[in-house]
Amino acid sequence: MQRKNVSSGSPMEEPIGFSRAVRTGSIIAVSGTAAIAPDGSTAFPGDVYGQTRYCLQIIKTAIEKAGGYLQDVVRTRVMVRDISLWEEAAKAHGEFFSTIRPACTFVEVKGFIGPDWLVEIEADCVVGQGQQAAGPHI
Repeated sequence: MQRKNVSSGSPMEEPIGFSRAVRTGSIIAVSGTAAIAPDGSTAFPGDVYGQTRYCLQIIKTAIEKAGGYLQDVVRTRVMVRDISLWEEAAKAHGEFFSTIRPACTFVEVKGFIGPDWLVEIEADCVVGQGQQAAGPHI
């Protein structure tokens, strides 16, 4: 089975040794994604909602580069540093997934690599429905 590695251009990918997403067959796995701006700074510092939307846009782009669609997402994992702010992250998640409705887990973590990161998100896809599935075009 052929493997396709997808980069988002994050400066952390090469030294850590990971890809933003990996596709093997019909499976796409998207790595933990934080709100890292192109210059390496944290996008939307102090804003869980803004960081969540930013992460989800990075994830959407990676899935599309791997040949999938947001509608192919079957599971997301949303890790937040402060679980009391889960509803802010959930609002952004719902903007991308309200009609797709993947399995989803919200969990609080002690911290992230970046001290300003408030959220990190992973996604798993099974390619097959693509544009046929109902879903937003964000």
